[in-house]
Amino acid sequence: MSENERNVRNERNEQATAGVEAHVREFFTGHTITVSDYDLGPGRREAVPGLRILTVSPGPRSDSWAYITAGCWSTVETDGHGLEFVLAAPVRDERFADLLAMTACYHADRHLGLEHSLPIGEPWLPGSHCDHLLVSLPYLHGPDLEQCPLPDGDARILWVLPVTAAESAYRREHGHEALERLFDEHAIVPTDPRRPSVV
Repeated sequence: MSENERNVRNERNEQATAGVEAHVREFFTGHTITVSDYDLGPGRREAVPGLRILTVSPGPRSDSWAYITAGCWSTVETDGHGLEFVLAAPVRDERFADLLAMTACYHADRHLGLEHSLPIGEPWLPGSHCDHLLVSLPYLHGPDLEQCPLPDGDARILWVLPVTAAESAYRREHGHEALERLFDEHAIVPTDPRRPSVV
């Protein structure tokens, strides 16, 4: 790749990241939002260059915290279409930014999509049974957050929902919709780290 091509790509990526940030700020008007550049560290930095994590406080749209990636789109976009991720949380904690950064790195390597899941190797919060993340529609925030127009396409912001290993296995065997029906039947509180498994 020539230096000119690299510069064009970098500029396009920066525009996409700025577009995601502007979209999130507009959607969460009235919330306090902080933006952090996230360095994945040596060996992984190149997987998602320029990754930012947006931290959104509780406010008029939601009573929970939200952590949102900006920068995933450019790693795995196809014809201008790519993904970003949102995680809802009960409190402010850097751990959630770390979980999203891990998700971004996993996505760069494995190309996550709707209805996929990934193990996180430990509970998402101490005392929780949830040690996997399920990629789902952002039901807590709706399609207005999900659909993010960008100058060269669009980003789809999908929810990473903490789930148990048993729930993840149930999804593989019975399908995503069957698991979502169980979530509805049990009226889960997705930000409750101590919620029981529905299977």
